[in-house]
Amino acid sequence: MTTEGEKTTTPAVPAGSGRGTAKRAVLGRLSWGLADQAASSLSNFVVGIYVARSLGPAAFGVFSLAWVTYGVVLNVSRGLATDPLVVRFSGVPETSWRAAVARSSGTALGLGAALGAACLLVGLALGGSVGPAFACLGVVLPALLLQDAWRFAFFAAGSGRKAFVNDLVWAVALVPAMVVAARVGSVAAFVLAWGASAAVAAAYGSLQSGIRPRTPQAGGWLRAQRDLGYRYLVENVALSGASQLRAYGLGAIVGLGAVGAVRGAELLMGPFLAVLMGLSLVTVPEAARVLRQAPHRLGPFCLMLGGGQAAAALLWGGALLLMPDRLGELLLGSVWHSASQLIVPITLSVAGAGLGTGAAAGLRALAAARRSLRCQLFASVCYVGGGLGGAVVAGTVGSACGVAAATVSGSAVWWMQLRSALRERLHNPVPEVRTS
Repeated sequence: MTTEGEKTTTPAVPAGSGRGTAKRAVLGRLSWGLADQAASSLSNFVVGIYVARSLGPAAFGVFSLAWVTYGVVLNVSRGLATDPLVVRFSGVPETSWRAAVARSSGTALGLGAALGAACLLVGLALGGSVGPAFACLGVVLPALLLQDAWRFAFFAAGSGRKAFVNDLVWAVALVPAMVVAARVGSVAAFVLAWGASAAVAAAYGSLQSGIRPRTPQAGGWLRAQRDLGYRYLVENVALSGASQLRAYGLGAIVGLGAVGAVRGAELLMGPFLAVLMGLSLVTVPEAARVLRQAPHRLGPFCLMLGGGQAAAALLWGGALLLMPDRLGELLLGSVWHSASQLIVPITLSVAGAGLGTGAAAGLRALAAARRSLRCQLFASVCYVGGGLGGAVVAGTVGSACGVAAATVSGSAVWWMQLRSALRERLHNPVPEVRTS
């Protein structure tokens, strides 16, 4: 593996050619991030549709509870294991990267085992229709978290192609697993099939990297990265928790139809949200590379990143406003009428989130965990307050407008904190990488 430093110090390369090569490299890594997220989002969509058609509404609801629980656990794992990895070990020498990945992936695997055991016990205690699904989720959580850890490890190394291939392996393994689960016809079977196919991809990730997860070193990793990990944990949980609280509150205040309308509008933004999530896989590693190679360019890089995403979101929302009702009804059926009224505020929310993502990537690259934690807590409180306060005042549309205002306000705070962090670094330089 060639390090970033070796690439930038190769002799006899004209300056203009070097800049062009660097830009092409960045675009290439961003493209692999988009491709990887497209593969992941498509497989998740297909799984959801297949399970829903196979099980029916009630059983699919149970499967969805397991899916949502996995999402929360995934945020815990990313905060403690992989977020510190991409901040401190993106673009570093291969020896440092491999040692860090062994400990980071071991941490993800250990968290999967610990939280999986808790989930298994809860499932056995619950029984009924929900219990078996949670018990099976507990069994497969280690594989699910390890597979996700490989994705972030590959992006930290600038090898997005490997992450894409790993997700393709998972998608291919899903096909026979889902067919077998459909023949069994239970929620537990589908959860096991989903996790078993992830285990195939997780094992393949170890072959791709040539690294074995070091679970006994998880404690050392957590201690070494505690200044980042625990704050990122709170950030991630606050982010997912705010979304859940807003959904539950909206259903209680306005009704379940309102939750469906918001979900329908979000589905309309789905292709762009897939792009946003795909970019998020590589924005922090790229910002970390910019910081190491040309620190003075970090601010403009983040502005270009956030501004580009915000502009793209506005263009996508504008296109949705021109969508014929017939096409909208074909996509969403009876949900289209209520969802179409939310296109403008949902678009502004996504644009605000995209703009803030640029600043968030900069703060992560700077390892300014305290600042990013303050920003995320402020944004989460505003999100819940705006969404529920708007629902009380003006129903579903009011909730969407409240969330849009909260997202834009939160984005402004992200940028103010990034500006302060850049000034602080200018006057008080810090070591670039922690290697232990």
